[in-house]
Amino acid sequence: MTQEREVVEQRGLWLEEFTVGTLYRHRPGRTVTEADNVIFSTLTMNPQPLHLDAAWSAEQVFGQRLVNSLFTLSTLVGLSISQLTLGTLVANLGFRDVTFPHPVFIGDTLYGESVVTSTRPSKSRPGEGVIEVEHIARNQEGVIVAQCHRAMLVLRRPVDR
Repeated sequence: MTQEREVVEQRGLWLEEFTVGTLYRHRPGRTVTEADNVIFSTLTMNPQPLHLDAAWSAEQVFGQRLVNSLFTLSTLVGLSISQLTLGTLVANLGFRDVTFPHPVFIGDTLYGESVVTSTRPSKSRPGEGVIEVEHIARNQEGVIVAQCHRAMLVLRRPVDR
């Protein structure tokens, strides 16, 4: 006799599982390395010396290289994927109010959190819905280093579930 077992597949949330006001803390964090900063900057054709030139940056206002802010934003979004939208995201609809209130330096660890700000079924796409979240990145000291609002199209719970 074969015993049936429960099968759990990691996925993001269906539209119906998002609740306005819920705060999700995304762990583990991600420590930024020099390689991350150099590779991201060069892959995206960004030759800014603030990201690549340690000697020059040492003489500037922060006294060291800054991590590319778009790497910070990308990492913030990436930290949220497995918990929120893995396999349930249809498309990103947009980002707004993107800010970087504090610099990120090589060696900093980024932690993400997301607050659900709105949810609604799509008016034009049955089986899908729109969610909006505020993403927040903090460094290892809890200082906010990036924030944005993001709108996404996500799948609704399948009827057979």
